[in-house]
Amino acid sequence: MAGFSDYTGYNRPYGLDPNRETNDLYDTRFQQIYGYHTPLTEEFQGPPLVMDDNTAEDNNAYVTTAISVASLITENLLSHPFIVLRRQCQVHNSLRNYHIVPYTLLPVVVRLHRRQDVTTLWKGIGSTCIVRGLNLAVEDIVAKGTGWPKEISKCGSVLQFLQHITLKCVSLAVITPFYSASLVETVQSDIASDKPAIFDVFREGFMRILEWGTPSRGRMLPIWAIVFPTVALGISKYLAHLTLKNITIKILRFQQRHKHELSDSYNLDYNKSSSNPLIEDINLRANIFSFITMEILFYPIETIVHRLHIQGTRTIIDNLDTGTSVTPILTGYEGFMDCYNTTIAREGVAGLYKGFGALVLQLAAHLAIIKLTTLVVSEISNLLKPAKSPTNSEDSVHSQQKYLFN
Repeated sequence: MAGFSDYTGYNRPYGLDPNRETNDLYDTRFQQIYGYHTPLTEEFQGPPLVMDDNTAEDNNAYVTTAISVASLITENLLSHPFIVLRRQCQVHNSLRNYHIVPYTLLPVVVRLHRRQDVTTLWKGIGSTCIVRGLNLAVEDIVAKGTGWPKEISKCGSVLQFLQHITLKCVSLAVITPFYSASLVETVQSDIASDKPAIFDVFREGFMRILEWGTPSRGRMLPIWAIVFPTVALGISKYLAHLTLKNITIKILRFQQRHKHELSDSYNLDYNKSSSNPLIEDINLRANIFSFITMEILFYPIETIVHRLHIQGTRTIIDNLDTGTSVTPILTGYEGFMDCYNTTIAREGVAGLYKGFGALVLQLAAHLAIIKLTTLVVSEISNLLKPAKSPTNSEDSVHSQQKYLFN
């Protein structure tokens, strides 16, 4: 850099006033960079405070954790009213309005709340949570009893992966009778049936197990005829979920790595860090995307399986054509393929998508809650995270030197 030199050995930039007062000010600034603490006058202010490099990562970690919690609560609790609506539409074989689009459900929901209380769309929430907890308990018991891996991340070989899938199948088969009982509680009308007790799901589930052969109640299918399609649906959704999630993660990581390589702060070790908040964010986004896709793709099969579960249970549901009356479920399917063929013949392909509008509302509400959580947590973390003072690190010295000599 051209200019004149003093005892420091550094060149002073052109434009610096060579009088004594300005030179002293320049020397004071130079000394402060290299560790001296002589304050500068207000006429010569340095660069702004250096923000901590970990601030953005910490904020991202907070947001990711909050989204995970919000997604879990939404999936297991807040989505239940939409699940009630879609299941009632799915099992109603004579439903005239298929409710494939969301807006047709809104007037029906208003009528339901006028005729019944506000808990009409929350029926079966207790048994649904019990069945989900029972599923986790069965998986844990089988894993401890057999040594099979409970989590896919612990599968280090093909054999362990097959054992993991077998564990999932066993768990789904065990809870199938209780899932049937929970499904009945979810769809039956409150004004036409007595409200079940919290543990009635166990009583009804064990009754379905005892009637393993030909049931004593009319056209009810034996539980063994329902176990196979239920397990097949559950394990197919699980495998498809894993596959799509891994593909999505690879795509998002490739995009993130390409974006990071183009940035000025590229660090090879940063991408490989398992504790990188960006990696956790990518996994969460891939999981949500895979969940939404699986709910849409397997919706027709879920409709058939639910109809098999509800057949012969003498269930009376709310009539979602009007929202002011009730209707019984009277079907006579002989199995999965018979249910599929009968539905296609009498209701058309659209009959497999009855209540799809409720699923659209459920997914829209899910994404809205996640978006709202992201905004709220981001704003709160930004308000509570103060800027840190500059340190004597190389980056801080470099930024101050750049400000001084330019």
